[in-house]
Amino acid sequence: MALSDIDIRDAFFDALYQIAKNDPKVIFLTADMSAHSLVRFKKDLPQQYINVGVAEQNMVSVAAGLALGGKRVFIYAIASFITQRCYEQIKVDVCGMALPITVIGVGPGIAYNSDGPTHHAIHDIAIMRVLPEITILSPADSIAASRFAQQAYTSDGPIYVRLDKGLWPVLYDHEYDFSSGIAHVKEGNSVLIIATGSMVHQAHQTASALARDGIDAGIIDMYRIKPLNKQELLHYVAQYKSIVTLEEHSMSGGIGSIISELLTDTKKSIPLKRIALADLKYNGYGDRSWMHSLYGLDVTSITKTIRAWLEEM
Repeated sequence: MALSDIDIRDAFFDALYQIAKNDPKVIFLTADMSAHSLVRFKKDLPQQYINVGVAEQNMVSVAAGLALGGKRVFIYAIASFITQRCYEQIKVDVCGMALPITVIGVGPGIAYNSDGPTHHAIHDIAIMRVLPEITILSPADSIAASRFAQQAYTSDGPIYVRLDKGLWPVLYDHEYDFSSGIAHVKEGNSVLIIATGSMVHQAHQTASALARDGIDAGIIDMYRIKPLNKQELLHYVAQYKSIVTLEEHSMSGGIGSIISELLTDTKKSIPLKRIALADLKYNGYGDRSWMHSLYGLDVTSITKTIRAWLEEM
């Protein structure tokens, strides 16, 4: 895997800029948040760029009004604020009318590590996935992020994009079709690791570590969390003896819960191990890799957990 030369967040906004240049109905709202790639958007398309200030709840309601007036609206803030602080507005104003508004939450999980627990978005999947009308996208690389901007633009309903930041290895080529919702990015014959977002890269490193012990792990990138492609996912699950879910999200309500529900509902008796953040308050401050080590999401800890679980079976 080659390291991307573009920030995953910038990849999304660069694609959105090109879309907005060709469609004056595209309106971008931010709650006093910026990004390197948004400087050009604000400069070149000032009539399509609105900073509502630190008023995320109001931003959602403004977006709903614009959407009802025929605009294609994208709203942007830190993931914890735009989901939890704005939950009622998203539920009522956006999903209640099934408006084609894209909610962009930057910094899922503990990406805003040094800013502490107020900025951690470790419950966003849990709360957003219970909204019937919404689609949830979680790109793992810059190519997926770029393509999701186009998917959001053409969507006829609400979308939540969990947008990480930073440079990540490229998993896909530019011709990849992101329509199925999942990608079997590495084949294996023993344990299947299902991950989303940045944790897909941890899964690749973990698979390499497990291979040294003769454990051939496969990997699925669950880049569309909702709606889940149940049929295709079950097709891949049937090829493995056990499953591990891996996520930088609370153990409660994330993709581990989603896979557990799927296996239960379809009466599949396949061992499942969920690796996620425990149901605790996270008060640590430091860089992301240190936080991963502290909370068991670094490659060494993940590998050790999987090995021990497989040995117990």
